[in-house]
Amino acid sequence: MSYKRLGNYITLIDNRNRDLSDYPLLGVSVQKRFIPSIANIIGSDMSKYKIIEKNNFTYIADTSRRGDKIGIALLKEFEKAIVSQAYTSFKIIDENELSPDYLMMWFSRPEFDRYARYHSIGSVREVFDWKDMCDVELPIPSIEEQNEIVAQYQSIENKIKVNEQICEKLEATAQALYKHWFVDFEFPDENGKPYKSSGGKMVWNEELGKEIPEGWGTDLLKNYCSIKGGKRLPKDNELNNYQEGRPYIRVADMNKNKFIALNSKFQYINDEIQKFISKYIVAKDNVLISIVGTIGLVNIIHKSLHQANLTENCFKLTNFKIINSDYLYHFLTSNDGQREIEMKTVGGVQAKLPMYNVELLDLMIPSENILKHFKAICIKLNDLLLNKKLELDRLTQLQSLLLSQLSVGGKVENVL
Repeated sequence: MSYKRLGNYITLIDNRNRDLSDYPLLGVSVQKRFIPSIANIIGSDMSKYKIIEKNNFTYIADTSRRGDKIGIALLKEFEKAIVSQAYTSFKIIDENELSPDYLMMWFSRPEFDRYARYHSIGSVREVFDWKDMCDVELPIPSIEEQNEIVAQYQSIENKIKVNEQICEKLEATAQALYKHWFVDFEFPDENGKPYKSSGGKMVWNEELGKEIPEGWGTDLLKNYCSIKGGKRLPKDNELNNYQEGRPYIRVADMNKNKFIALNSKFQYINDEIQKFISKYIVAKDNVLISIVGTIGLVNIIHKSLHQANLTENCFKLTNFKIINSDYLYHFLTSNDGQREIEMKTVGGVQAKLPMYNVELLDLMIPSENILKHFKAICIKLNDLLLNKKLELDRLTQLQSLLLSQLSVGGKVENVL
């Protein structure tokens, strides 16, 4: 299929908000979405802002401070909105020839980001200007084929959203169970009734400054697990994007989900470099905690990252005694756990969570029977969660495959 010049299908928009209409003010993210603007508009002349309408595009021509991505978005959530006059906005001349959703798929490709960065010009500010945008070439099949490709892509996207929502609910269920049992102390007693509200005996604990169930205690984290650091790469060595050697876990790879699992965004170290840092690896079910930069991120190691190398900006918690990875994860991500982490963080501009402070974290130690019961429930929730995560990975790969097929004007057959 032949490529066609985009400039033949699009036109600039420069409709200003002269009537001072109260439309939503939006910004553009590198995730290629419109987001509520965080700009300080006090005293700003809102009549200079641009009005855009549904199915219009907006992009940030300055690409110099956005890493490897260009910020561009397609308006879908609102009929009309306003954006900064510094942004470039445009629309498709005839949507019967080029679908806005199809074009947005083209812009979503990592290859387009690389193209835009390569063609950005400037010494102080690198700019991908309107002429550059018009000079983009892409395959434009019939509108029927475009709509078919878009429908397939959106079907995958919808399934991804549903799976993400299910994963969020499963994780929220486990965290709510933790709170019910270990914060509200309503774990099942010997008769299967909620402990505290059924008259279970509570005793005052000086270390925590509150009552806890009789027979429970507190101790320092270091007495119930081993805490070990990661290792930076040897000098003059770099990570690579090739899936060879071992994955190297960075803080940037951590997330707000329970498990950290291998995905296409991970970088690797080769076997030669690994020899120098071979002792600094993780194992399945280790708990990670970030200690520099974004402090207090917590994940459990998924089996796909067993034996991966670990950055010096994280600690791994392993060799658990009495407690288990699920209990520790939910404690560290709870309000109490995050407060403990915040209190143990030191430094100003370059804050850090030192190892000796992690070792001194106060940890409530429930009875072994309750911990085992909690673990058994978490195992079932974890199995459901990880199955959904695997589906998510598959769907994300299919989504990437479909985007890659655009360059040859094709679609992925029978992906669902």
